Amino acid sequence: MQDQTETALVALRRILKATAGNVRTVAYNTGLTASQLLVLQVLKSRGETLTGDLAKAVDLKQATISILLDKLQDRGLVERQRGQSDRRRVWVKITEEGARTLQGAPDLLHQTFRARFRDLADWEQASLVASLLRVVSLLDAEEIEASPLLDVGGINDLPSGNSR
Repeated sequence: MQDQTETALVALRRILKATAGNVRTVAYNTGLTASQLLVLQVLKSRGETLTGDLAKAVDLKQATISILLDKLQDRGLVERQRGQSDRRRVWVKITEEGARTLQGAPDLLHQTFRARFRDLADWEQASLVASLLRVVSLLDAEEIEASPLLDVGGINDLPSGNSR
């Protein structure tokens, strides 16, 4: 019988594998990372948005959003425009091509998680959050930048394997 440490490590590995598999599926079907797909989803729902507001909406730093937007703009999925009255403000909107890309995109794993998590009782949600925060502490991962999105990095950073 496994001790609790081994059981915890296996559970963490399963979470990582599920996340990586979902990211590979998203990348395979769209050529986008989960973060890029999330940005497109936010832009589609909100319409034209300031880059700073977009960064807050997906809980990423401004520099990270700028890099994501560069890649999306290079593919013709978003357009950026400087404000007319204040040139420091940059507005971003999804293009028709970006909206078409979203139509064929698979469901992000975090959306399934959110729906199922919301169905849990308040006490169970609080217990899971406390446990997850404790795991973060055990891994000394408090300072790692992360959004509320199950993502493992860029397309080129994807782990290899046949979990498709």
